Amino acid sequence: MMSITKVYKGYYELLKSRFISLLFPLTSVDDFKPLLERVKKEYPKAKHYVYAYRVDTCSKSNDDREPKGTAGRPLLELLHKKDLNNAALIVVRYYGGVNLGASRLLRTYLQAGIDVINKIDE
Repeated sequence: MMSITKVYKGYYELLKSRFISLLFPLTSVDDFKPLLERVKKEYPKAKHYVYAYRVDTCSKSNDDREPKGTAGRPLLELLHKKDLNNAALIVVRYYGGVNLGASRLLRTYLQAGIDVINKIDE
């Protein structure tokens, strides 16, 4: 299993919606809520704050009002697939006025997650 020691940031845009992906080290489940609150303060006008985290044997994801299964769960599966532990992945979405549809939304959140995870190797 791989852990990270610093914060990584990515950016993805599709049909006027902007997706900011943030990958944080996370050593405790209790540290996640304050982290999410900090992200919400940093990006106050965003429409969605989708997340997934994995700390040892605990993991959780949330779609934050996006269609069920299109955002949080794919990000959590990505953390497992990349064998990332003690990490939180948050994707902040600024809605651009165009509905993307469930399948495109899923692919876009997944791509935003992949882009930020790929920065680990840069």
